Amino acid sequence: MHGGNVFEIDALRLLVTVAETGSFTKAAVRLDYTQSAVSRRIASLEKETGGPLFERLARGVRLNPAGRALHRHAVEVLARLTGAQDELAAIRAGRGGRLRVGAFATANVSLVPAALRAFARSRPEAEIVAVEGRTGESMRRLAEGALDLAVVSDYPSGLPPVDGVTTEVLLEDELFVVLPRDHRLAGAGTIDLHELRDETWLQDVSADRPMMLAEVCGRAGFRPRRITRIGEWTGKFGYAAAGLGVALVPSLAAWAVPAELAVCRLGDLAPHRTVHVALPATAPLPAALELRDLLRDAVPGGIVG
Repeated sequence: MHGGNVFEIDALRLLVTVAETGSFTKAAVRLDYTQSAVSRRIASLEKETGGPLFERLARGVRLNPAGRALHRHAVEVLARLTGAQDELAAIRAGRGGRLRVGAFATANVSLVPAALRAFARSRPEAEIVAVEGRTGESMRRLAEGALDLAVVSDYPSGLPPVDGVTTEVLLEDELFVVLPRDHRLAGAGTIDLHELRDETWLQDVSADRPMMLAEVCGRAGFRPRRITRIGEWTGKFGYAAAGLGVALVPSLAAWAVPAELAVCRLGDLAPHRTVHVALPATAPLPAALELRDLLRDAVPGGIVG
């Protein structure tokens, strides 16, 4: 790189806006620039970085490999700056800053709320922003500086290694099975999984859930006969209560299982997942470290790994 001003914030914001809109003209409208100003500033940025950042198409533009690389960093820098502005504004307003917390759906049933309730008592002036999302998404947001802490899970294929993020184990989460109350096995505290070989399974539409189900059924010597794809937990519970299938449910979500369903353990074959707390590798916020400790305290007694 030739000059010192390649990372001017306005230039990075312009790069991101052109990438989002796919057009110099649309970016000019959004940022209230003239089109010639946009063309000039992008040309200057390309000169600074030593070559083109966009492919010029018949209609509009798109990032080339160099542009995509710079775009990735630009998004991260802008997210961190926005976070800094928000936090400073919160402190100036006497609110003690903002903590952005990511978690997957079943961690939000009782584990995360219990920790946040304790956090709100110890830091009533802090603002909590909760973001629900899958593990990969939360890890990416942490790396980009868009989250300050996340609760993530290693199932099915281990935690995705992400630069700039550290993780530590919070608990081992056993998976149970939920059945309608009138099911022949509903009264059994523990079920031999093989007895469920003829059932319809209610499973998430994502790739990881069928994989978990296939793996655990395989260990019991059968393949799931039928899978009904239901994404949300409330839908799974509704279908199971209507006798339309059975579902795996993590112990973290057991509190939310309606009274119409029986929760049974799967004995030695029960699948487990490990739940982790993830933090930025450098300079995590003191509030994030406090919440990490409160999450440890909120882990239910029987499921610690």
